[in-house]
Amino acid sequence: MSKILIPVDFSENCNNAIHYACQIAQQGGQEIDLVHVFSSHSNTYANIKGETPLNDPRVPEAEQNMVDTITQIQQEFPKVRANSIFKEGNLYDEIKALTTATSYDVVVMGTQGASGLDAVFIGSNTYDTILNTTTPVLAVPETATEYKKDNVALLCNFKEAELTALQQASALFNTDYRLILIHVNTDDKAIKDIDAQFKDWINRIESELGISDISYIIKPQTLFMRQKETVAQAITSVLLDEQVDILILTKSKKSVFRQLTESNVIKKMAFNIQIPTFFARVLS
Repeated sequence: MSKILIPVDFSENCNNAIHYACQIAQQGGQEIDLVHVFSSHSNTYANIKGETPLNDPRVPEAEQNMVDTITQIQQEFPKVRANSIFKEGNLYDEIKALTTATSYDVVVMGTQGASGLDAVFIGSNTYDTILNTTTPVLAVPETATEYKKDNVALLCNFKEAELTALQQASALFNTDYRLILIHVNTDDKAIKDIDAQFKDWINRIESELGISDISYIIKPQTLFMRQKETVAQAITSVLLDEQVDILILTKSKKSVFRQLTESNVIKKMAFNIQIPTFFARVLS
């Protein structure tokens, strides 16, 4: 049985992510594990010593919230099986432990943001999880309430890891969508050479992954080199123009993701996005 892991804090963003993940599971048949992590600051009585232990009232409250959440899932998605997990510690560490012990298709995490890719939202466990987990992460913004996969985009730099990312994503999204390959021409290559690369690359995707509806877009570096358009803005414009439903990023050392990480742009892309973004697992 394939599984989806969802860290939950019972917030509105989290509930939206759960609803989105349930739509995926309803189509794909995945089982869902909901994990709530009690951090040291959320369990104020954890370190009090004495013969009669004191219980933080937020613990039974969280347990009841979990019961209510699973009940809601069962009512709206009767075919989706949901399980509850409670842990105590650091959210990132507990997610890492769970994903190491169990093979999950993806970790689904809700994110805030409606101000575009240029807004910076950093310093959270979500960012640490995206950068370091060995399981794919699907970041779901609060604006994404309906699961759609008509148009799926992939940042493309003609690296093997991109094929692996598409393979990982197929566990959730299958292959029945229009794939849009986005290439940022940072090396200022001749367009005819990039076109030739795309021809070979698309042939490989079709033959190895079974995706047949593929198009591509090349963004020239001159746009953002002249400060008319940043890398994030260049990608944003494509996502909006093409009405992209899901964005796929890979995290190999030679990928576009890694280049953006090194240039600090990923801090703008990982959060405050307006479409769900699938971050493939770390590749060597």
